Amino acid sequence: MDRRSFLKASTAGGAAAAATSLAAPAYAQGKRTLTMVTSWPRGFAVLDDAASYMEKTVSELSDGQLTIDKKAPGELVGALEVFDAVSSGQADMYHSADYYFVGQHPGYAYFTSVPFGGTAQEVTNWYLHGGGQELHDELGSIFNLKGLIAGNSGSQSGGWFRKEINSVDDFKGLKFRMPGLGGQVLTKLGASVQNIPGGELYQALSSGALDGLEWVGPLADERAGFQEVAKVYYTAGFHEPGSALAASVNLDVWNDLTDQQRSILTQSSYATTYWQLAQTLAGNGAALSRLQAQGVKTLQFPDDVWDGFGSASKEVLDEYMDDELFAKIRSSYETSMAESSGWLSKSDAFYVEQRVRVLGG
Repeated sequence: MDRRSFLKASTAGGAAAAATSLAAPAYAQGKRTLTMVTSWPRGFAVLDDAASYMEKTVSELSDGQLTIDKKAPGELVGALEVFDAVSSGQADMYHSADYYFVGQHPGYAYFTSVPFGGTAQEVTNWYLHGGGQELHDELGSIFNLKGLIAGNSGSQSGGWFRKEINSVDDFKGLKFRMPGLGGQVLTKLGASVQNIPGGELYQALSSGALDGLEWVGPLADERAGFQEVAKVYYTAGFHEPGSALAASVNLDVWNDLTDQQRSILTQSSYATTYWQLAQTLAGNGAALSRLQAQGVKTLQFPDDVWDGFGSASKEVLDEYMDDELFAKIRSSYETSMAESSGWLSKSDAFYVEQRVRVLGG
């Protein structure tokens, strides 16, 4: 039995049991409210902003007939418990990063980001026009979920460190926060990797429980206050070149919605993706300047460290290729990424290079 078949068998009983206790979404005079559990504290820069934007957009597009009741971590379930809560029917939908759930299936990494994967534009191309949505649904069906992409924070920074990284050996024994398959890459390089929810990161870094961490980018990182406890900041990372977020819905709830309600959720998720990406990219440059003014040293990893990232990344991805669905998702993703890059590298990327050369800055 392959892993996918095993997962279907092992979750079937739980899904059947959950169906009998599934909390019905709230109704009132034709109105419907969906409970959305999130992985972000209220007001958390960029990420909760995206969840709040989707909450607002759904209500506006439906003229208040379909609404979302957004719950922060701890209000119903914990930050990393949202997947199980929605899969079982304890909540109607979640807003999170799907690579938090690679323990359920490694294929979920592709619906956030993978090491040396696609940029935000390449990921969106794949999801909307290269089969990504269909694969998200195929994977989600194992866990009673309907997948929706609902955010992208662009390329993630390489992270915050207490000291400079001059060689791959500097990762040995380093206590570092990095989720998803990127964290598995750093484990191969000798780091002690932890997946800590965003709301707990500042305390972990300031207390010494972590030697370093990656989060999002300058705009979100500045508001989290990491510059107060670490001063070495690597601006480019290998692990998340285009980080999507998800607003996945319990499949039973999804199937019970009207066509119009499903369309409103879908279009709101797309709008959230572009809104969040624009928010992040519009604010990162100014935030980076402010961080530098506070004494933060911005660096890039040396080439030999990038080489180490690359070789370890290939090892991690290859280790999952015996899973039929993972292999299918990876093939689809990489094919779409290569097709997108074939044009983007010869147009947008070359144009920006020439713009900098001719005009500077």
